Amino acid sequence: MQTTKTKVAVLLPCYNEEQTIAKVVADFKAALPEADIYVYDNNSTDRTSEVAREAGAIVRRETMQGKGNVIRRMFREIDADCYIMADGDDTYPASQALELVTPVLEDDVDMVIGDRLSSTYFTENKRLFHNSGNRIVRWLIRKFWHTDIHDIMTGYRAFSRRFVKLFPVMSGKFEIETEMSIHALDKRFLLREVPITYRDRPEGSVSKLNTISDGISVLKTIVVLFKEYRPMQFFGWLALILGIIGLGMLTPVLIQYFQTGLVPKFPTLIVSMFMLQSALLSFFTGICLDVIVSKDRKNYELRWLEK
Repeated sequence: MQTTKTKVAVLLPCYNEEQTIAKVVADFKAALPEADIYVYDNNSTDRTSEVAREAGAIVRRETMQGKGNVIRRMFREIDADCYIMADGDDTYPASQALELVTPVLEDDVDMVIGDRLSSTYFTENKRLFHNSGNRIVRWLIRKFWHTDIHDIMTGYRAFSRRFVKLFPVMSGKFEIETEMSIHALDKRFLLREVPITYRDRPEGSVSKLNTISDGISVLKTIVVLFKEYRPMQFFGWLALILGIIGLGMLTPVLIQYFQTGLVPKFPTLIVSMFMLQSALLSFFTGICLDVIVSKDRKNYELRWLEK
C-alpha cells in the first residue's frame, strides 16, 4: 500500500508508560514497518523515554502537561501524509493500524475513528462510571450535531495531513478527542469508523484519567463548542428558557393589574421584565454570532481548498 512518496507517522503521547511502551512501539513497527513512530514524553517520572528510544521510536518531549498540549506539539512539528494516533498503554491493537490508515491513503478520508464502543470496551473497561460517561457524551453529541458516530472519545484515530494542519487544538487535557470529533463534524470532514478490539490496561499499569474532573472537562468542552459552533441554537434555547421564566413571572402580575388596577408585586414585575430583556438580548446575540460563524466557516472552506 505504501510507496516511497507516502509517509505515515505513528503518534504516541506518553506519561509514565515505562511498563507498556516498548511493546506498543514493537507492535506498531510490525504492523506498519515503513512508518515513523514518535513518542512524546509528557514529563514522565519513570524511564518511558529511555525504553521508547531503545525500542526504536523517535522520542521528543512536551513540558506543558496534558494530552491536548502534546497533540498540539505533535501536529505542529510532524509532517506526514497520514497520521495515526494511539496511546502508549497498550489498550489499542496495533495489529489493526492498517485498517485505519488505508481509508486515509486510498479513499481520501480525513479522519478514521477506532470505534471501541461497538466491540469490547464495555466488557474490558473496569473503571467506575467510564461506561456511563461514554454513553452520556455520545448521546449529547448525537443530539447536538445530529451524527451517528459511535465512539466520540476514542484515542485511536488516523488523520489526513489536511485535517492535522487545519485543526486548531484548543484543549489542553483529555478532552482533546471530544474536540477533534466535534471539529470534524462541524467542518464536514469526511469521517469513517472502524470497529477495533479494546483491551484494558495490563496489571500494574495505572490510568491517568480522573473520572470526575476529566468527565466535567469533557462536558464543559461540549457545551463551549456547541456555543461557538452553533451560537443561534445555543442562545436561541437560552432566550426561550429566559422568555418562559419571564412570562411565567409576569402573567400573574398582569392578571392582578387588570383585575384591581394595582401592582402589589412590584419586585416580581422588575425581575420578569429583566428576564424578558435578557431573552431578547440572548436572541439577538445568537443572530449576530451566527453571522460571524457563517463567515468563519466560509473562510475555513477556502483554507481547506489550499490544502
